[in-house]
Amino acid sequence: MIGDARPGTRNRTESRADGRTDQRAVLRAAVPPVRAALPALALGVLASGSAVALLATSAWLIARSAEQPPILFLGFAIVGVRAFALGRAVFRYLERLVGHDAAFRALTGLRVGVFRRLLPVAPDGLRGARRGTLLTALVRDVDALQDLPLRVLQPLVTALTVAGLAVVGVAWVDAAAATALAVGIVLTAVSAALVLRLVSRRADVRIAPLRAALMDAVLEYVSRWETLRAFGADADHRARVLDLDRQLRRQETRQAAAAGSVAALFTLGAGLTLLATLLVTQPSFAQGGITGPQLVMLVLVPLAVLEVVAALPGALSAWWRVRASAERITAVVPAAVPAELPVRPERPAMVPSGAPVIRLRGVTARWPGEGVPAIADLDLDLAPGDRLVVEGSSGAGKTTLAHVLVRFLDHEGSYTLGGVDVRTLDPDEVRRRVVLCEQSPHLFDESIRQNLLFARDTATDGDLLRVLERVGLGDWCRERGGLDAPVGERGRLVSGGEAQRLSLARALLADPPVLVLDEPTANVDPDRAESLLGELLGAAAGPDRAVLVISHTPVPDALVTGRHRLLGER
Repeated sequence: MIGDARPGTRNRTESRADGRTDQRAVLRAAVPPVRAALPALALGVLASGSAVALLATSAWLIARSAEQPPILFLGFAIVGVRAFALGRAVFRYLERLVGHDAAFRALTGLRVGVFRRLLPVAPDGLRGARRGTLLTALVRDVDALQDLPLRVLQPLVTALTVAGLAVVGVAWVDAAAATALAVGIVLTAVSAALVLRLVSRRADVRIAPLRAALMDAVLEYVSRWETLRAFGADADHRARVLDLDRQLRRQETRQAAAAGSVAALFTLGAGLTLLATLLVTQPSFAQGGITGPQLVMLVLVPLAVLEVVAALPGALSAWWRVRASAERITAVVPAAVPAELPVRPERPAMVPSGAPVIRLRGVTARWPGEGVPAIADLDLDLAPGDRLVVEGSSGAGKTTLAHVLVRFLDHEGSYTLGGVDVRTLDPDEVRRRVVLCEQSPHLFDESIRQNLLFARDTATDGDLLRVLERVGLGDWCRERGGLDAPVGERGRLVSGGEAQRLSLARALLADPPVLVLDEPTANVDPDRAESLLGELLGAAAGPDRAVLVISHTPVPDALVTGRHRLLGER
């Protein structure tokens, strides 16, 4: 199954040549175990079988009652009508309950498996994925896989079983009527499948990608609205959104038209099958081979049977959508961790206690999918109490170095933490010792308190206020109304400098022995950059903490204890 990923492994048996998860493994993971699926399938057959039996028994009862037999002669039929009517409702309810429970349990395992696959490759292994596409695959497409047991397998098994039993039952009364019923079922189902294939298949497959593209376009338009308006490009982008909306509406209309055509086709098929049954049974009725009540029953049974079989085209359409969803999931979920990313060892070594020394010798690293190293043959030492600034032009590999230090990227060469090779350590444990404050810190759409507690959920309000004072946000927090003040979606209610200070406060709350500041002044006005950098370093520095500052802007010598310049260029 897709959720069987194990730490320290890079290869999978169920994988494609391009390294993506096998589509079949995704589909198998969406199917509940046999012991969980069988009760739902049996209940579905009983529910649909009760519907067919109800119509047949009712038709016989009405026709036989017209002959005015003794009432006791009709007792069994009356009881049968009531039993089948109640059974249809009860079995359908139980089938929905049991079937959805099994499907949701399988879906839970699949969703956990997908996220377990993504965790080792995030964030650097997903740099090329667009937000809308990724969200569609992880949310909508994973949810769509519940249709495999509920709208593909369940209707298929139910329709075929009930149709087969109905043909056998009709044959027991009249062979010609059974032949007409079988031919009517096959011709109607095949015709409906052909209509769906011609009209709806392309629409079924294209709807989800169009929704993802539309989501990407809307997200980009909303998040980049100021820039688009500033350069007069908002009209073009809005036109793109409207064009995608028109394409999506066109495909959904096509899908709805196909569904209506199929429904009409089954109605026509039921009518023609009824007429054919009447024609082929008329000679037998005239010769006394079958009675009047039996004739009525044989003529009306196709209506109920074809209503059950009408689920088959929907199952076919759902199968196309499920396959397309599985394919999109495989496109974003790797079967193995790329070689450029670290993996958790089978038996992680113990992380050294205290303030560790970082030592890099001959370190080379590259981004996933790129053959050219971003940094090459890098030597670096960082000891407790150091404040080291790493300088270099854009593309020199500064951010790459930061991601190597926190084990987002793997490396060639030697990287030791407290004398221990980081490849032998759990990457999560390394990140608890080496904390990264990113160039564009992410702030959650929550209060100041919740954004800080993310680092240490046991911290008291006093701890939070003290760490805010350390980074110069004490008065700012009180002016905003305290710790419950919101910061807005992605920190829209705070400035760039305030966001950097909040990010540093969050890092200090975790109290790491090594702190990496990646371009802390990138989103700050130039005239405020130096003072902010001095305040951040003053708050972060300590005798037991090493601080590495990555910056392309000059840093005064008074603020640091050493410098390292990267000369490489990506």
